[in-house]
Amino acid sequence: MIRREIPFGKFLVKPHDLWGRQSMLLTSGDFKKRDFNTMTVGWGSFGTMWQLPFAQAVVRPTRHTFEFMERHNSFTLCAFPREYREKLTLLGTKSGRDGDKIAEAGLTPIPSKTIDAPGFEEAELIIECRKIYWDDMQPDRFLHPSTESHYPAKDYHRIYFGEIRAVYGSDLYSA
Repeated sequence: MIRREIPFGKFLVKPHDLWGRQSMLLTSGDFKKRDFNTMTVGWGSFGTMWQLPFAQAVVRPTRHTFEFMERHNSFTLCAFPREYREKLTLLGTKSGRDGDKIAEAGLTPIPSKTIDAPGFEEAELIIECRKIYWDDMQPDRFLHPSTESHYPAKDYHRIYFGEIRAVYGSDLYSA
């Protein structure tokens, strides 16, 4: 996959399409130590916070990736061409606790340029983030009546804000 660095000011994305329809992989850990895990994510955002470009992603505490997000200070968000949908589904439904789901999906982890967490060779977009804030969702603060229905097990997400340190993508993501 041919990717080039994209300055955040030139980064183009259809956020609802990327998060809601295409989905991405969130990966946290340390590539050099081979200590990382990934999961499919479909909820999040991009923007500016504290004058920094940021990505916001959420992880339930029951997910294996949660342990990696807690232990490590960085994560990547990777988008893939649509033909990878089945592989992303596998990575979102199997746990890394039970085996090497990345190898099973046939994806190739690669080192990031600015952080410890890896990206993937097959990705058309890699966003490298350093954690800058987290908070836990509080159900008593949900304002939309349908929100609680996403939590039948009461396993409310932890929200992570990551400063976007670098974006690498195909021409689809550049102005």
